[in-house]
Amino acid sequence: MARLAVNPTRMELRRLKTRLKTATRGHKLLKDKSDEMVRRFMEMVRLNKSLREEIEGEVAEALRSFMLARAVSSAEDIEQALSMPKVEVMLEAGTKNIMGVDVPDVKITMPTPEDLLPYTFAGTPSDLDSAVIKISTLTEKLLRLAEVEKTCNMLADEIEKNRRRVNALEYVMIPQLNETIKYILMKLDENERGNLTRLMKVKSMMQEN
Repeated sequence: MARLAVNPTRMELRRLKTRLKTATRGHKLLKDKSDEMVRRFMEMVRLNKSLREEIEGEVAEALRSFMLARAVSSAEDIEQALSMPKVEVMLEAGTKNIMGVDVPDVKITMPTPEDLLPYTFAGTPSDLDSAVIKISTLTEKLLRLAEVEKTCNMLADEIEKNRRRVNALEYVMIPQLNETIKYILMKLDENERGNLTRLMKVKSMMQEN
């Protein structure tokens, strides 16, 4: 490991020891943060999988109900029944903080199931009612799934950035600091031995005189 280009002085030694202490503490904090982020990421991945499976099942049921409605009604009747939606969905989009990462936070207000049907019951099959209600109530879950998937992507990016910082400290900066400190200590010891040798030589010459 290449050492840093510094002067081997005691002042530089104290400065590097301070840097090493800070880097070691920073490495531990980043490692702990990385472990916690991975834990939170895995929770979100499991939630994402559960939501996706649940939504796929409900979409399949809604499509099945819609196909049954198409089987007993003409395409024109169904198109006319669905051509004038009457409900409004209130959406509030913001952010929340997870381990220093601002992730999406979406809140949605849906109408009650009885308010979802944009037509009267006369002239439409019950399967169409079931399909419309299922599809409409899926809106909230689909938005939640989008929120969770985006959160997973953002956490994955931050975990990768954090991993690079941890590796830079662990495999580059801390070894360089240790190597440089070792080099300065060796140089200071050499200087001490050189000074001691010179003092002993001067003392010997003074005694001879």
